[in-house]
Amino acid sequence: MTLPVERTAPADTRPQHQDDAADARIAALEAELGDPWNPANPYGNDTLLLADERAELPAEAVRLLDRFGLGAEFVPARLGGRLERADLLVRMLRPVFRRDPSLGVGYGAGSYLAASAVWAAGSERQQRDTADLLLAGRRAAVAYRDLAHGNAFLREEFHLAGAPGARRLNGAKRVIVNSAQAAAAVVFCRTDDRPGSRSHTAVLLERDRLPADRVRDLPRYPTVGLRGCWMGGLALDDCPVPDDALLGEWGGGVDLALSSFALTRSVLPSMVLAGVDTALRTALRFALQRGVYGRPVLRNPQARASLAGSFADLLVCDSLALTATRAAHLYPEAAGGYAAAVKYLLPILLSDTVHDLSVLLGSNLYVKEGEFGVFQKHVRDLPITSLGHSGTAACHSTIIPRLPVLADRSWLREPPPAPGLFHLRGDLPEPDPRRIGRTADHDPLLAELAHGTALLADLPDERHPAAPALAAVLDAELRELRDACRAMADHGRTGLATPRSYGLADRYTLLLAAASCLGVWRHHRDRDDFLGRPGWLVLALQRICRRLVPGLTDRAAPEDETLTELLRRYREGGSLDLYDTPTAARGE
Repeated sequence: MTLPVERTAPADTRPQHQDDAADARIAALEAELGDPWNPANPYGNDTLLLADERAELPAEAVRLLDRFGLGAEFVPARLGGRLERADLLVRMLRPVFRRDPSLGVGYGAGSYLAASAVWAAGSERQQRDTADLLLAGRRAAVAYRDLAHGNAFLREEFHLAGAPGARRLNGAKRVIVNSAQAAAAVVFCRTDDRPGSRSHTAVLLERDRLPADRVRDLPRYPTVGLRGCWMGGLALDDCPVPDDALLGEWGGGVDLALSSFALTRSVLPSMVLAGVDTALRTALRFALQRGVYGRPVLRNPQARASLAGSFADLLVCDSLALTATRAAHLYPEAAGGYAAAVKYLLPILLSDTVHDLSVLLGSNLYVKEGEFGVFQKHVRDLPITSLGHSGTAACHSTIIPRLPVLADRSWLREPPPAPGLFHLRGDLPEPDPRRIGRTADHDPLLAELAHGTALLADLPDERHPAAPALAAVLDAELRELRDACRAMADHGRTGLATPRSYGLADRYTLLLAAASCLGVWRHHRDRDDFLGRPGWLVLALQRICRRLVPGLTDRAAPEDETLTELLRRYREGGSLDLYDTPTAARGE
């Protein structure tokens, strides 16, 4: 199967209905990948687990993605690809991540991380060459600078020096996704020893334009998770760099990285979320077949609570991911903070979710083969997504400095954001790289919180008795956070790196997640479906509020409606995110 990649019309004359075209491609890819639990499926769990044991990407699946032309998903439509919206890119990669996060990162997401910098700052030739490379099924890599070496694997950097026409690159980095397979690499190099934001510059290195004796591939770096994904190294010894390899302006590497992070920090965790979809589906499959502690799962209150709560956590994560990716198009200046919140919070929530599910499997958690062996693979693959240059320290450095400004100028003052921020479908304008990731003094997503909690408080008490109390908790938390963040300004920069500021950042990301859930529900209330009814929302907000207020006492969680929906999707093959996308993984 090969999907045609056609040159498209300019953005202003392109036909709309982007979702319809994406739905067709997702359905085609799901059909090709097939039922992951079918032993005869060459792309199924058995094959993926064998490849993971060999620390390889599954060869048959790689060939399938080549035929599908997956590389076109990372290329903007204006350059002949199929990339039109960040949220659609996430949806396109979820079928891959549901099967194998190593395949998702190694084949696709690694190239997207590199290409996003080229789309933001590359010259016309660089963008054209990168587009042609990806459309041909080849890969790209990226070597970011180490942001204060926070959460970095190793403390290494590249150094670029010399006058125009005689620039030389030296240095090494031992952990780069697809370092050996990439035909091109975006490399962030130190170009000034002085501290400050103008100390780094980005270059786009095309492997076939570099002298072979100046470039060395370093050995593969072994990892516990994402074992099939090649993480090797690259060393350059006095390597000449052509002037036209400069990506953006000299000294603009930090700004370019931050602009890229405003997209990639939300996109990659949103893709990885699909792996937890598989973990939940596997745990439910096990529990339905074998029971939990000798009791049928549906008669075990603890198991019911764990399954319904895990499903609610997935919906919380996807709500925040949805708003962050769509904010890149609608509110580009605010998108950097939201992307950092996604990159910080989702690994925490998803790791806790997988831990809760592991209890249902008991000792079967450690099984590496057979019907339930895929669970342990997703457990191993998930934590690695929180490492690297966009880990906790880097995300805090993005979020915390914004808090005093937002508290003073935005919170409880702004009107609610555009409804399109919360829609699961709907065309959006192309992101403006000149605006995306810039510091904003407005916070449209948190503005949703006040309006959503007012509706939540008015829900009929007899059906959702916990709703008014949850609305009061969220309202009080927002006001307390505003006062605490305003006070940070009195301490200057010394107040930005303290345990208290880290705690405030944590509370802020949880409130963003609550606002996202409220927005999704509020703008789907006109539909008589699962997302339009408040049952899942109340359960999701209860779980958020328990993190905000440890020891919070509340009424019994409304699990029945959420658990019923989980069982329906499991049996009918619907994805366990907001979209309920048809998949090939139907339960028994």
